[in-house]
Amino acid sequence: MPLSHHSEQAKERSLQNRKGRLYIVSTPIGNLEDITLRALRILREVDLIAAEDTRRTRKLLTHYQIHTSVTSYHEYNKDIKGPSLVSSLKKGTNIALVSDAGTPGLSDPGFSLIRLALTHGIEAVPIPGVSAAITALSISGLPTHTFTFIGFLPRKKGKRLKLLSQLSQEGRTLIFYESPRRILNLLKELLSVTGDIEVVLAREMTKMHEQVKRGKVSEVLEQIKGGEIRGEVTLIVSCQNR
Repeated sequence: MPLSHHSEQAKERSLQNRKGRLYIVSTPIGNLEDITLRALRILREVDLIAAEDTRRTRKLLTHYQIHTSVTSYHEYNKDIKGPSLVSSLKKGTNIALVSDAGTPGLSDPGFSLIRLALTHGIEAVPIPGVSAAITALSISGLPTHTFTFIGFLPRKKGKRLKLLSQLSQEGRTLIFYESPRRILNLLKELLSVTGDIEVVLAREMTKMHEQVKRGKVSEVLEQIKGGEIRGEVTLIVSCQNR
């Protein structure tokens, strides 16, 4: 039985009002096998992938023979690209947001897009997977029942030292991200502020040259002194029972 003219108009309005979904897709932090079957399916099915690093994302997509269109979304274009992506979502485009590596929204510009999409009534759908913070914490051997994720510390020394001093009083395990160029300096500052406490330094996790250093701050400093440090570093710090 054919639809009435009124029913056809209602259906057309419904299609026009149907918004797309923003999928928050976790991707490997190193080993390409560390991705879920669901994540691979979503990356194939969405209309567009918004990637922090398109070159890195295309390597992943090529490996799994995924041909979805990719666009860049990063710290330096988020103010312009964010509204554009939300406009597409409002028109019904389904978009997968992927970080440089790991879970989007943690210490990366994905947070801004997620927040903007939510304010426009866009559904954000988590596609969980690997995260450098939890991966490092899981093998740290330090207390995991209560912890605080800090991410990257402030660039300015005064603010950084003040925050370290405040955090040292929390009594929780702390999780930091740091670049290989600044990790030595961070460990020295940590030693001066918190004393010689237990830390775990993890780098190149899940990759061929994965490395984990454990011990007191002074011991880890001695272990990495003079050597070349590559890859983003995750530092786990135990401030409990100080």
